[in-house]
Amino acid sequence: MKNLAGMLKQAQQMQTKMQEMQESLVELQVEGQSGAGMVKVMLNGKGEMRGLSLDKGIVDPNDTEVLEDLIVAAYNDAKVKVEAAVQEKMKDVTGGMNLPEGFKLPF
Repeated sequence: MKNLAGMLKQAQQMQTKMQEMQESLVELQVEGQSGAGMVKVMLNGKGEMRGLSLDKGIVDPNDTEVLEDLIVAAYNDAKVKVEAAVQEKMKDVTGGMNLPEGFKLPF
């Protein structure tokens, strides 16, 4: 019974750490770039866009497709960085325990 009680206590501690980690993701800021830094996107740790920066030289009203593609590329760059940061934080919470493949938090 002592093992069961210990496991329950560890599970509660992990749940508390997980909740704290998820709350801290709002504070995490990650920048993605494209076009040699001419387009920058800021995301928080939950993948929500918090900012967009465009170099004035990239804005061409006659060619919006390039700008659209660069924004998407910058967002995707930031998203990859957010996912890596979240995985790193998860290692801290889970004590390095490997989670099942495809198990992603908070998304």
